[in-house]
Amino acid sequence: MKSWSSEIGIKQIVEVSWADRWQVYQRLNELDIPCCCETNQPLEVEVTNPQIAVQIWSITRQFTASRQELINRLEDCWNISDN
Repeated sequence: MKSWSSEIGIKQIVEVSWADRWQVYQRLNELDIPCCCETNQPLEVEVTNPQIAVQIWSITRQFTASRQELINRLEDCWNISDN
């Protein structure tokens, strides 16, 4: 992620494929995370606190991780809840 400062938080360019950019943008909007996705421009988000940073990481991970990585993560979560 590339970043620069803004008056409210830190603006980030989210590095996801152009094909996934719109889906990531939609999910960020659903979570009320300030973001901008203009034609032929990278997806930009504003990070104002650590919780938003983690949400952005989680959303982008869904699109950048391999299927096996996602399966392993889900299995790890199930194992934690069983304990």
